[in-house]
Amino acid sequence: MPEINEKSFNSSLTKVFAMNGMSSLLSMERCDAFYRLTVRMLEENEKYNLTAIVDPDKIILNHYADCATLAARLKKGASVIDVGCGAGFPTLPLSIVRPDLKILAVDSTAKRINYVDETAKLLGLENVCAVTMRAEDGGKNPEYREKFDYATARAVAEMRVLSELALPFVKVGGEFVAMKGKNAEFELASAKKAIATLGGRDTKCEEITLKDGIGEPLTHPLIVVKKKEKTPTSYPRPFAQISKKPL
Repeated sequence: MPEINEKSFNSSLTKVFAMNGMSSLLSMERCDAFYRLTVRMLEENEKYNLTAIVDPDKIILNHYADCATLAARLKKGASVIDVGCGAGFPTLPLSIVRPDLKILAVDSTAKRINYVDETAKLLGLENVCAVTMRAEDGGKNPEYREKFDYATARAVAEMRVLSELALPFVKVGGEFVAMKGKNAEFELASAKKAIATLGGRDTKCEEITLKDGIGEPLTHPLIVVKKKEKTPTSYPRPFAQISKKPL
């Protein structure tokens, strides 16, 4: 792994956050946390294939700034569950810029959860808990069901499937925020029935645009679903049913 120059990294990080109106999210300590996160992620990436993006400047824009866009949307002291957290996105960047949040990262792959858990500990992120768990099992568990102010998910599944995995975790009055790709509008239209069945209402799709002053701006849609009613006890179903016959 090539050595990352810390001074250059911090300069790029502060520049990108400033260009996107997020300077207030950074401090010297948080810049240091992002630097150490990058070093560790790229070291572990050689063993676990955590990310296809290995250029530090692109990591800053595509992973860190992208995940940090959620920071302004979440109320102070909120509880958040990151469904299918993978390599820790948005869990780890969000926990750095919003230490007041209580974040539970869940994924069905133990090696990813071990990486997220160990990384959070190395960075001193006391607001993160990482659990190996299938979302459809957790959504039935009274310890987790409808216990969170927000559920987040980034590049996990299409909206009909994802809604059944995530909405059961959200309290009535809370929100499910899905970071999606270019087919978001189509996915949302297809998922209207599923979202309503699971207690969601007032959905909206927003376009997020981020720039770094070098390449093309990064744009992606963000789908926000408000939880208005309790999820019926019959959901979530076993994953085989969810995937084969989405709502």
